[in-house]
Amino acid sequence: MGGADRRERQRRQEAAQARLRAAGITPKRGGLSGNALVLTIVAVVVIAAIVIGVTITLKNRSAAAAGPAATYPVSRSGVVVAAGQASAPVTVDVYEDYLCPYCERLETTYKDQITTALNAGQIKVNYHAVTILDTRTTPAGYSTRAANAALCAVDATIWPQYHAALYAAQPAEGSAGLTNDQLTKTGTDLGAPASFGQCVAANGNAAAITAATKAAEQTPALQTDGSFGTPTVTVNGTKVDLNNSNWLQGAIKK
Repeated sequence: MGGADRRERQRRQEAAQARLRAAGITPKRGGLSGNALVLTIVAVVVIAAIVIGVTITLKNRSAAAAGPAATYPVSRSGVVVAAGQASAPVTVDVYEDYLCPYCERLETTYKDQITTALNAGQIKVNYHAVTILDTRTTPAGYSTRAANAALCAVDATIWPQYHAALYAAQPAEGSAGLTNDQLTKTGTDLGAPASFGQCVAANGNAAAITAATKAAEQTPALQTDGSFGTPTVTVNGTKVDLNNSNWLQGAIKK
């Protein structure tokens, strides 16, 4: 092999090794053989493609999870959160416990559909936070603290995002639940003012939430076989069968 050929081969190897170093791989002393060099470069390219693909996939999933932005008005009357235009033709009432896994499933399944319908003025939704699972945390009381924090979120004008965040971070039954500091940080991260933390710590809505829970439990129209559970949903006052996945679309079309 002539000197020019050797210099060209050496130049190519040095260039390849520089690319490997740029990718975070340090070539062994003495360089790599031609075949090994090719295989290593191919491996680096494949790994880089996988990393890029995974990153894009995660970003897409995150964007999909975000769903449509809430543009509907939110207010509260006592411990009932009223979402949507008051003039909307269909009234949906949702009874939920923030520790209830089936309530989390309802939120996950229908959140985007409900948000879209609220934004369009097709429905208005009254959210009733009840605390039938208060004894399922150690110490007891997480359902009440979460419900109180959600009401504080209405006052802080972050309710749609905070409502979703409570379910996204839903603790397991039998745990201590989220602490007041954690509930506060979630709101602060969403832009709540300092008064939000004070509202969470005070738990000032607890008594009213307990009274509303007892009232819901004793309402025959909300019961199934004489028992009240969560989630319970009514449309224009009539309880819906949540086993029917088209209940919301059916309500909008009425």
